Amino acid sequence: MATPVETALVPNLAYAQLASDAQIERTVKALEANGINAEVVENGAKAREKVAELLPAGAEAFISSSTTLNVLGITDDVDKSGRYDSLRVKLSKLDYQTQGREMNKLGAVPEYVLGSVHALTETGVAIIASATGSQLASYASGAAKVIWVVGSQKIVPTVEEGMKRIEEYTYALEDARALKAYGMHSTIAKLLIVNREVAPGRITIVIVKENVGF
Repeated sequence: MATPVETALVPNLAYAQLASDAQIERTVKALEANGINAEVVENGAKAREKVAELLPAGAEAFISSSTTLNVLGITDDVDKSGRYDSLRVKLSKLDYQTQGREMNKLGAVPEYVLGSVHALTETGVAIIASATGSQLASYASGAAKVIWVVGSQKIVPTVEEGMKRIEEYTYALEDARALKAYGMHSTIAKLLIVNREVAPGRITIVIVKENVGF
């Protein structure tokens, strides 16, 4: 008997629409009120430049798995340029079977962690979904500094709408990516909701006025 072909999930393209300038302005003000720095740039090239400004030469930096950073070339800037102390390069030289605990610790407490979020609300809340949760410890408190690069299509009015975006749009695209890359489905297993940052200057979000990532 032939194995049935699974139907691909269909993303809700309403969540791919870029935010208006007014929405971005409201989001920036709310983020700042919640202790999160926000920078707005016109395009991906400017986002790449801004990250280079925010990340000091020689800094210990860990790139979380991120389509956004891959597409913009930021992953290669950190891991391959030689300008930074890349934790991902260090981790690639370790054996997870015998050094797994050490690897987990390194990834959880970098000086800088870079990545993205899956929804950003006009009330200044960031939402990140994950299958493994590997990036969440550093985002929540482990990293000294956090830099998130976020396409403005990820801006939504509320947390409830942010969850719908993840379930109806992000998950479909990530599931397809995971099937292609790993031969297995993804899952929304763990969530981090950042309502506020209590350490001033710890988190910076670079909002890009382009549809980048998902």
